[in-house]
Amino acid sequence: MTQAFKRHSPVAVAAYHDLVSLLLDEAASRIQGAPTPRVRGSRTYWYDRFRIGTETKERNLGEDSHELRQRIETHERLKNDRENRRSERTRLVRLLRSERLVGMDGATGSLLVALARSGVFRLGGVLVGTTAFRVYKGELGLRLSLDQLAMTNDIDIASFEKLSLALGETVLPSIDTLLADFAFDPVPSLDAGRVWRWRQSSSQTLVEFLTPSFDAEEGLRKLAALGVSAQSLHYLNYAIAEPIQAAAVYRDGILIQVPRPERFAIHKLIVADRRADGPASLKARKDRAQAELLIAILAEDRPDDLREAYADALSRGPNWRERLERSLMRSPAAAERLTAC
Repeated sequence: MTQAFKRHSPVAVAAYHDLVSLLLDEAASRIQGAPTPRVRGSRTYWYDRFRIGTETKERNLGEDSHELRQRIETHERLKNDRENRRSERTRLVRLLRSERLVGMDGATGSLLVALARSGVFRLGGVLVGTTAFRVYKGELGLRLSLDQLAMTNDIDIASFEKLSLALGETVLPSIDTLLADFAFDPVPSLDAGRVWRWRQSSSQTLVEFLTPSFDAEEGLRKLAALGVSAQSLHYLNYAIAEPIQAAAVYRDGILIQVPRPERFAIHKLIVADRRADGPASLKARKDRAQAELLIAILAEDRPDDLREAYADALSRGPNWRERLERSLMRSPAAAERLTAC
């Protein structure tokens, strides 16, 4: 079968994954006090407990994992190596640019820096949509040009409502304050007093907050940790389950969260069939094109992940299967690869 994508060099792929590792080291180096595990529902999260004056504060460090525990054990050593680590991250970003790995533009990159510093991604936010798709060029070694497939004016961030409530921490500064500094204004919603998206007057860029809907209706929900309302959507829970930590290539790198690429691809097939303006619309064609490209590379490099993600979606009921079937009828190459993997 003809390869439908171009790859970055092994040097660029290694540099990208080194950058992610250094960003995770940097996050652990910011521990100020005693790292403590906390059970939240069925999952365990680590918190940095420290004192400011007479108050004890807690800062979420992330969900329990072997890698996180290792970094927590060495956080004192990591503190002492910050400057060297920053210089190395800068070198890696410079190398990635020399390898023609297209990073974030200035407007998107500076906004992602601010969102990351406020705690959006640390507190469960997951970058979704086309901006997330652009991040896969590093994760998968996928060479993308800045064509219609990878261009967007929107930044979409999703999170689970229950997780956001359970974490017991909020972003600082507030999303409203942060976005105002970038000349974004709230977009009024039909639900008075509740805002889930902001528009930048100079560029018409939209920042939107989303959350999965587990009810019949897709109304607005509260994301407590992010301090915003969010538009709830069916099928979104599948896309943002078990996200991965990734690097946005800008300055010395930004640590963010994105969906697993195999889940992103399958979800895009569903989204294409759900488009309000129809499955033949420009946006639906873009959804399918992104899915097709990811499925092509995943079928070669990560067939087990792709097969499991597809089987998971099919197992979720007749509505899921019908939407996937309709979308795959318009994407025969993707259908062939999914059947073969």
